[in-house]
Amino acid sequence: MALIKKLGIWMDHASAHLMEIMDGAIITSIIASKFTQQEKSSSLSKSEHLLHQQERRTNSEYFKKISAAISLYKEVMLFGPTTAKDELFNHIKEDHKFKTIKLEVVQSDYMTENQELAFVRDYFKEGGRSIREN
Repeated sequence: MALIKKLGIWMDHASAHLMEIMDGAIITSIIASKFTQQEKSSSLSKSEHLLHQQERRTNSEYFKKISAAISLYKEVMLFGPTTAKDELFNHIKEDHKFKTIKLEVVQSDYMTENQELAFVRDYFKEGGRSIREN
């Protein structure tokens, strides 16, 4: 029987916390966005148009890194307090290479690291709570 690889991703626009379930343990890693508050302030001081262009370009790079990680799994749950998870979902839902991945989006609050780990563990233990699937 093939092992189903599962990944929980808590994310906002600043960082994504990737939590892989492996043999009952959860292995974590972080992908950080390069669009820092300092860069945001610098772009905004020049022009609002420049700010939006820089933010769009940086978010695209951030989403590509997360998408590359997602492509390695069979089941993925995106969760977090902001619209970042929805933006990522919309960014990848039309890409054919993600069609075989069970991808779900769940609303959550800001959490501590331990709360994130418990949320992922409980979510996959219960077989997932379908909010929106790819």
